[in-house]
Amino acid sequence: MTAQTIVHLLRHGEVHNPTGVLYGRRPGFHLSELGNKMASRVADAVGDRDITHIVASPLERAQETAGPLSETRGIAISTDARVIESTNVFEGERFGVGDGILKHPAAWRHLWNPFRPSWGEPYSEVVARMMAAVHDAREVARGHEAVVVSHQLPIWITRLHVENRSFLHDPRRRQCTLCSLTSLIFTDDRLTTVRYSEPAADLIPLKDRAAPFSSGGQETDQTPPS
Repeated sequence: MTAQTIVHLLRHGEVHNPTGVLYGRRPGFHLSELGNKMASRVADAVGDRDITHIVASPLERAQETAGPLSETRGIAISTDARVIESTNVFEGERFGVGDGILKHPAAWRHLWNPFRPSWGEPYSEVVARMMAAVHDAREVARGHEAVVVSHQLPIWITRLHVENRSFLHDPRRRQCTLCSLTSLIFTDDRLTTVRYSEPAADLIPLKDRAAPFSSGGQETDQTPPS
């Protein structure tokens, strides 16, 4: 008898970051008031689904995003360092064009190879750790659903991998909005569908909601290559 298992990759909610730095793996960055509302909205939207396993990155914003769903489902959060944010040499810096680290020529030496990328953790390593965590979550939740709370870049690179797409991309066009779900649907051990949805779409800041990467709250499916 075949079993369908869904592993939802949930991006964390909005972070309180008044100085606008690239926070990466730095501790002390918590959800904003809006981010907490987003996390609660996700719990309201999917809390009645057959979720039997909840995993989160060790960073505060991921743990706090998982919290409301953990309470709704009565399931403890399993912390998994494999789904943490990617490393980046620009952590702690502002990255805006004209007002951030990019205006300093000394930083340009980190930008020579966008395929690897040269400024941080290699994409191949991100995929390896994320997919290992995904398959472990699938095994634990076999026949049911699991939620893995992670970060934009690891989730997006994982999606590019399973859809057999190039890792080279424009970060401004990642379809992975705040508190979005990138859902990997397995039939037994075979990935059959990638589904994208935005359960907190109405709470996404307007500038992001209108951007090319937003689905506007519409659920979309993609069949990965065989």
